[in-house]
Amino acid sequence: MRYLLAVAAVCTLLAATGCRSPYVEATVSNHTAQPIELIEVDYPSASFGTQNLAPGTDFHYRFKVLGEGATKLLYTDSAHHDHKFDGPALKEGAEGRLAIVIAPNNVTWQSTPAAPTR
Repeated sequence: MRYLLAVAAVCTLLAATGCRSPYVEATVSNHTAQPIELIEVDYPSASFGTQNLAPGTDFHYRFKVLGEGATKLLYTDSAHHDHKFDGPALKEGAEGRLAIVIAPNNVTWQSTPAAPTR
């Protein structure tokens, strides 16, 4: 009986502390007066995006970083002009937030992802 109680306690403790993979929580914000027709964010080993981002809105996406490398933003504005901006480098296992703000004349990146210490 004590054994079962100990196993139940360990299982409860593991469930309470939780096991989760590290991820980066990205937000792409359109701070322009025009819709953005196509957005792609490239990161090490994959990419994500959306077909349309209205003025003043945000697009949220979570991803796991596998590998190491730079990020990139590619988008097409409402006048059908293509834009490309280089972002910060990410390392495998990085977690935190990545904010990408598209303004009328530039793009800003705020990055807090960090690789976990082992």
